[in-house]
Amino acid sequence: MRAIKIPDFSFNSPLAKVVIEIERIRGDLGSGTTPEQVFIQLKQLFQLMTSIMSARIEGNRTSIVDIIDGAKDHPLPDRSGTARQDRTSLSDGVKEILLLEQASHFIDEHVRPGTPITHSLVRELHKIAVSGLEREGDRTPGAYRTTDVVIQGSGHTPPPAASIQADMQSLLDFINQETDRSFDLIKLAIAHHRFVWIHPFGNGNGRTCRLLTYAIMVSQGFTSTSQYRAIDPTAVFGADRAAYYKHLELADSLEDEATINWCTYLLSGIFEDLKKLDQLRDHNFVIQSLLHPALDRALATGATTKDEHAVLKVFAAKSVAKAGELGTAFSGSAVARSQLLRRMIEQRLIEPIAENKRSYQLVMAPGPLTPFILQQLDRLGFLPRILRDES
Repeated sequence: MRAIKIPDFSFNSPLAKVVIEIERIRGDLGSGTTPEQVFIQLKQLFQLMTSIMSARIEGNRTSIVDIIDGAKDHPLPDRSGTARQDRTSLSDGVKEILLLEQASHFIDEHVRPGTPITHSLVRELHKIAVSGLEREGDRTPGAYRTTDVVIQGSGHTPPPAASIQADMQSLLDFINQETDRSFDLIKLAIAHHRFVWIHPFGNGNGRTCRLLTYAIMVSQGFTSTSQYRAIDPTAVFGADRAAYYKHLELADSLEDEATINWCTYLLSGIFEDLKKLDQLRDHNFVIQSLLHPALDRALATGATTKDEHAVLKVFAAKSVAKAGELGTAFSGSAVARSQLLRRMIEQRLIEPIAENKRSYQLVMAPGPLTPFILQQLDRLGFLPRILRDES
């Protein structure tokens, strides 16, 4: 395999210009007036969107409603490692997306800025993403392929199985080498393409590659696992699936010009996504442009009652609130208010911010409000094309 390196490119090139623009906006993510607790909720919402997009790129057309129901009824394990509910009754499509959610959760738990990307991490991401699936599974989850493969509809023939270990080692060495921070995303783009080019697993390479991309960004310190500083190129890929595959294929020659063009495509998409996400730093924008219209639509369709709607508006404005802070939103007795809050928790409209705490926040995902928030994100231009048909 040809050595992996960052190609030389002109300071006046489109690639250099987009790198500069991204670095200019990069430091501001996570700052602003939006409270940290809201950023965390947004991250959970966008992470679910990312998992759905990644599966849809591979042809999974499961409806968003079915996915949300599956995510509500089969939550991820908590930080103590509590086992998740049995998922054998779920469809393969829903299960595939929940597994991607689980793999993202694994990254959040185990990868920090500076964490090296290793064979064991890559194999574990693959194992989580494909285990127990029928159509989109793999006979050897978590193991590099031992046979040669052909990619249907592609002119590229992946390297032979005998060279996979060495090829992956070269890729990991490239990912982990220290370079100037301004080259981080160029390294990321090259690593994404080269992983798909190597095609190290029998199946699930695309999903694993997109998970790996997220892990690299966390390792680079570009995205936080606790706050919504999240940048994930999956949104770029989901914007135009055909363009994604076309640009990947054009880069298969490994020539410098082809690599530069691929990097420019990916980073330009990330920059456009960043400009949209930058609006979420403004808490007033989140409340007035995103949450309030979504809550109003939930009320109009009968998904929430008037009392629930009034309470949710308070939580949207305050981010975190106690029962006593509901004020005039609910005029009933304290007992009736407690009963209403209990029902809303059971419906996953709100949730306590911590166990045994009497402070609550609204649930953006997964829950009954998720489709309405996604619809509003679509109206605001945040939703990639690949998600629109079922939202």
